[in-house]
Amino acid sequence: MRRLCLYIVGLFFLSLGVSFSIQADLGVSPVSSLAYAFSLSFGLSVGMMTGAANILFIIVQVILSKQFKLRESIVQLMIAFLFGFFMDVTLFLLQLFPTPETLVMRWGFLMISLFVVALGLLGYFSAKLPLMPYDELTHVISEKFKMKFSKAKISSDLFNVGGAGFVCIIFTQSLGSIGIGTLIAAYFIGKIVGWLMIHYQKYLVEWINNNRKDYKKSQGNTTLPKENTSLSS
Repeated sequence: MRRLCLYIVGLFFLSLGVSFSIQADLGVSPVSSLAYAFSLSFGLSVGMMTGAANILFIIVQVILSKQFKLRESIVQLMIAFLFGFFMDVTLFLLQLFPTPETLVMRWGFLMISLFVVALGLLGYFSAKLPLMPYDELTHVISEKFKMKFSKAKISSDLFNVGGAGFVCIIFTQSLGSIGIGTLIAAYFIGKIVGWLMIHYQKYLVEWINNNRKDYKKSQGNTTLPKENTSLSS
């Protein structure tokens, strides 16, 4: 339960950080740039378009790996739709507050988004549960082309951002979701997440593992009937 709670909270913070970057209007974080491009182009919510974008990521996974695992794909889509739901919720919550109009406020929202996204990724990765299609695509690229994960991450980000730019140019005749904020996020979020993992991930893992130890300890204190002892051993 601790692992699951950390995972869900991580996804929520990740969506909240992306929503801050959308409100800043300086360029959306790479993780949702394609979904936001679809939203601008077709007039549907970012949450709904998150599901559409992640279906595309699964298709690319299948093409690259030449494998289709139905169960894993369904789990990935469930996570993606949960993230999409959180996107719509957090965007709604932020829209209740005044829209940042000055350049200083917009840059402030962008800076907040970097750290909130990084916090979300810290919890999301530390829980070590199934990844969203966008992140799983990075692993597939890494294995397919024998690349380091960091380089594969850059490749998947470029694929997402490039696709978002292409969609926006075709349908809105502008770069839409792509801007200086996208480039800043692509570079600095990884740096911030790396720093957070070095200093704080061990505490999250310890918190999760303590729950396991407490459970095993309680199980170990349970007295078994003598006739079942041999079976349990």
